[in-house]
Amino acid sequence: MSEPRSQREWRFYIDDMIGFAEKVLSYTEDLDQDSFLAHDLTYDATLRNLELIGEAATRIPDAVRHRYSEIPWRMIIATRNRLIHAYLGIDDDTVWSIIQDNIPQLLEQLNGIKSQHGPSGTDLDSP
Repeated sequence: MSEPRSQREWRFYIDDMIGFAEKVLSYTEDLDQDSFLAHDLTYDATLRNLELIGEAATRIPDAVRHRYSEIPWRMIIATRNRLIHAYLGIDDDTVWSIIQDNIPQLLEQLNGIKSQHGPSGTDLDSP
C-alpha cells in the first residue's frame, strides 16, 4: 500500500534542500569572498539556490519542523524572503557567512533527517 501523498512530500523537500545546499557549496568551493562577489554567474546561482532552500523549507510540515527544532526553519525562510524581496539590499557579508557557516551545518542536519526517514519513512505524527 502506498503512503498518502502528504507523508511522502516532506521527504522530497528535504531531498531538494540537500541538493540546493550541495550546489551552494559546490559553486563556492575554493572561492574566497572577494572571488565569490566578482563572479556574477556564481553569485547569482548561489543566491538562487539559497532562495530555493528557503522555498523548500516552507513546504516542511509543522510537525516535522517541531521535531527537528534545532534547524532554524524560520531563519531559513526569512533569508529566502529577504533575498527575493530585497535584492538591492542584500548584505554580501551576511550571504558569505551563511555559505561558509550555516550551509555546511544545515546540510549535515538535513542528511541526518534523511537517514532517519529513508524510502519507507514514518508518518508525520512521529517524524
